[in-house]
Amino acid sequence: MTNTTGDAGIRQRMTHARRREQLLAAALGEFGRRGFHLTQMEHVASAAGVSKALLYQHFTSKEQLFAEVAGAIVTELTERMRQAVTAVAPKGSPVEGIRAMVRTLFDYATAEPAGWALVVRHLDKPEVGDDLRELRDRLGEAFADLLLRRRRANPALTPAQLAANERRARLLVPLMYGSMLSMVSWWLEHPDTPRRKAEEMAVEFIWLGLDRLRSGERVRFED
Repeated sequence: MTNTTGDAGIRQRMTHARRREQLLAAALGEFGRRGFHLTQMEHVASAAGVSKALLYQHFTSKEQLFAEVAGAIVTELTERMRQAVTAVAPKGSPVEGIRAMVRTLFDYATAEPAGWALVVRHLDKPEVGDDLRELRDRLGEAFADLLLRRRRANPALTPAQLAANERRARLLVPLMYGSMLSMVSWWLEHPDTPRRKAEEMAVEFIWLGLDRLRSGERVRFED
């Protein structure tokens, strides 16, 4: 005897899941295009072709909807970054790790323009940035690890020297991911520039600048 009730329940759950995916995709497009503050629930409902009442059945507020959209982006992008860096970690130098991260960001921005627009719009906005904090933290950890990998393995360095290196790396991290995000966004607006050239420029800007700092070169500021 066929369990029609069970089959109907499965179909209902699948329909609910697919509807939720549809709503999240519509929300991603609206948040990426308009930004959090200018996006209203009716905008998302209209983009998804549903009523606002149905949207509220799935998400109780715009804040919850944004948090889920941002969370999905963080999960996907950070996993891509982890895989890219892990692939070059065994034999690659730190600069190869940075190259892998740059390439991953270009790949993501190209394949997911709405997701990239959302990140760029909101990453450093304190009112909504908490939903993307994990992305900042993971980018920071990845950069710091690349900067400090060789120094952490150097037995000649004292604990005090290692601590000083850690502090300096933490100061450099925002500059690194900030310059990378800016470069990718600039390239998206100037598609006539070959992507490979833009990637190489981003890597060189980050790595050569860091190399000069590591060598002890400093700018003298007047008091």
